[in-house]
Amino acid sequence: MTMKPNENKELNVTINNETFQRLPIKTKLVMPNDILETVIKDAATEYLQDGDILFVTEKIVAITQGRAYPIKEVKPRKLAYTLSNYVTKTPHGIGLGMPETMEMALRECGTPRIIFAAGVAAVSKIFGRKGDFYRVAGYKARSIDGPTPHTIPPYNEYVVLGPERPNEVAKELKAKFDQDIEVIVVDINDLGGNILGSSSPSVNLDLMVKILKDNPLGQKSQSTPIGIIRKVTV
Repeated sequence: MTMKPNENKELNVTINNETFQRLPIKTKLVMPNDILETVIKDAATEYLQDGDILFVTEKIVAITQGRAYPIKEVKPRKLAYTLSNYVTKTPHGIGLGMPETMEMALRECGTPRIIFAAGVAAVSKIFGRKGDFYRVAGYKARSIDGPTPHTIPPYNEYVVLGPERPNEVAKELKAKFDQDIEVIVVDINDLGGNILGSSSPSVNLDLMVKILKDNPLGQKSQSTPIGIIRKVTV
C-alpha cells in the first residue's frame, strides 16, 4: 500500500525519538444525510492495520449530526456584529470573526459566557496575552467553523458547529471495524489542534496533538477528512 502526503505536508513525523506515519484518506463529499460510520468504513477499511489510530475531523462528524447551517439562515443579533469585529482573523480560518459564527457561539455557549470571555480577552490583550477568549469560552466556541477561501462547496456558505458526544462517536466508530484500532475525533488546522474525543482512555492525547500539530490533512480542498496514525517500527 502506497499513500501520498497532502501538498506541502510530510507523511512521517518524529516525536521523542519515535516515528509515526500520518496517512491521509480521501472520502466522498460528506453531506448531512450521510451515515458517518458508512462513509468512514467504506473509505478506511482497506488501509487499516492492527495498532493503528484512525483520526476523524470534527467537521464531518458535526455535518452528519445536522450541525451545519447555511449562513443565509443564521440571523445575527447586534451583539454578534459588535463582538465579531474584535476577533482576529487569519488565513487559516475565520473562527468567530464574522457575525454569523459569533451568533452561533452565543447560542452554543450562552451570552454571559461569551461576554465574559470577551472581557477577559480585552484585559489580557493589554498585557500581550493572546488566546484567552477561546480558553474562557471553551471548546464549543473553538470548534465553530466558518467558510474560508478554500472551503469545499457547499460548505463555503455554511457555519459548522463542533460535534456532539465526540467520545461516544469515537467508540461507536471503533466498534464498526474488525481491526484492533483506536479512534479519535480531532479539531486540527494549520494553527494547531485539539483532540475532542477518543475511543479509549489509553490513547495518549498529548502525543496525538504533537503528531498532528502541522495538520497533515491540509487546510484546502484535499477531501481527506480522515487519516491514520501508524507507529513506524524498525
